[in-house]
Amino acid sequence: MRAAFIEELGPAENIRYGDVAPPAPGPTDVLVEVEAVSVNPVDTFVRSGLFRTPVEFPFVIGRDLVGTVVAAGPGAPGFAPGDRVWCNSLGHGGRQGAAAELAVVPVDRLYRLPAAVDAAEAVAVVHPAGTAYLALFTHGRIRPGETVLVAGAAGNVGSALIVMAVEAGARVIATASARDAGHCLELGAEAVFDYKDPDLDDRIREFSPGGVDVHIDTSGTNDLAGAVALLAPRGRIVLLAGARSQPVLPAGPLYMKDGSVVGFVISHATSAELAEAAGAINRLLANGRLRARSIERAPLSDAARTHRRIEDGELHGSRVVLLPKES
Repeated sequence: MRAAFIEELGPAENIRYGDVAPPAPGPTDVLVEVEAVSVNPVDTFVRSGLFRTPVEFPFVIGRDLVGTVVAAGPGAPGFAPGDRVWCNSLGHGGRQGAAAELAVVPVDRLYRLPAAVDAAEAVAVVHPAGTAYLALFTHGRIRPGETVLVAGAAGNVGSALIVMAVEAGARVIATASARDAGHCLELGAEAVFDYKDPDLDDRIREFSPGGVDVHIDTSGTNDLAGAVALLAPRGRIVLLAGARSQPVLPAGPLYMKDGSVVGFVISHATSAELAEAAGAINRLLANGRLRARSIERAPLSDAARTHRRIEDGELHGSRVVLLPKES
């Protein structure tokens, strides 16, 4: 079968497109014919070696897929040939990736795709939406009526954070560039402030004088001093980006507020946590609330070029979806 793969960790130029042996599913696996694959920043971390995880070479890259079931093992009940499905946790932890014509998915990491949902539209959002769900609910413990500050709110994860927080009954303050304010308001943010505004923190305090209950910075800047200053009593700071950041934590002010800081990567989420997130994602896909802002479709053979573009910062929130059948 054709696939995008590497034979050693390293730069994007290591990605090859060509023939590899088709995967062999086990008894609790499902064999899926891949329709669409998205490309995430975390894919570049695995490929480069920044995020260390077990890989077996040749290693098929990619996390997310939408496809159609070809066959299901005897220990994979509930799936049958022809079912349209999705997954957002291949390509790490010893699992081969999604960027191929065929992929093997463990049954506990595979979910049905709601009817009439476009494959490219779905695969573009399942990873950022999964990250957003874990940030808000699993780690941020968001409750109705609380205030959530989303920094970098116009990006893929930021947009999903707004949608999910609003649906949960939270009040959302977003920071983004001035040109993205309308987008954030359309998603349901109550207020949007320009992240370049020198008086940004003062404007947030004026809008929410009681502080923010959950602070999430999708940009990875991770200004903990500023975040702690904005926290409400018992507020939570959730870290999900900025693998190389090393901010200074003002521990005294944090503990005097009964505040907390928690970090996570979606790669460490349990299958149960991912399944819980998948339920919310499917509900929002079905009702049309969860959509990528911009999608660029490309052949699977463009995998190396797409990795380079992500690392060079060229995409600016646009999602690239790779299509195996167009390669």
